[in-house]
Amino acid sequence: MKLLIIGATGMIGSRVAAEALRRGHDVIAAVRSPEKVEARDGLRAEKLDVSDTARLAALAAETDATIAAASPRSSGDAIAEASAYADALIAGLEGRRLLLVGGAGSLNLPDGSPVADVVPELYRAEAQGMRLAFEKISESGLDFTVLAPAGLIEPGERTGEFRLGGRTLLTDAEGNSRISAEDYAVALLDEAEAPKHSRQIFTAAY
Repeated sequence: MKLLIIGATGMIGSRVAAEALRRGHDVIAAVRSPEKVEARDGLRAEKLDVSDTARLAALAAETDATIAAASPRSSGDAIAEASAYADALIAGLEGRRLLLVGGAGSLNLPDGSPVADVVPELYRAEAQGMRLAFEKISESGLDFTVLAPAGLIEPGERTGEFRLGGRTLLTDAEGNSRISAEDYAVALLDEAEAPKHSRQIFTAAY
């Protein structure tokens, strides 16, 4: 496959790109500073501001799918930024396939209440913004899939062993919800290669 990865230098995006290359896929890394992307076989860096929907559409047209891994946190207004991010993806990827790196805030607790409403205050706006982005995208006509990570995602080990779930936050026997960014990337590339959650949100956790 040939994949366009938006935000390919971020904590999650860089691991998604590495996993895609590991599997032999070709990657266009769409980033704001392509000169910072390390040269690798199968990887091409391109400059992209997601708000430039014509440029986004042109790059996406070269690929089989777009993986959007940017985070709405650079402007200081995460909700407005996430909303604009969703609008740009909808406009730029019409007729294309999108795999969106979601947030745990887009998931629900077992009682059906939004995780975004109970995350620490420091992260609440970003969680609510990503939930809004998911809602916008789910109401669009895009061929989308959203993979929301566990409550805690951070660099770690690639084990290839994790659980998948629907829109309910997954926790282990001790009540923890976590996954490494490396295993998240495995789950996302599995979905890219063998779609099972078209126009759905799902999650991965230990």
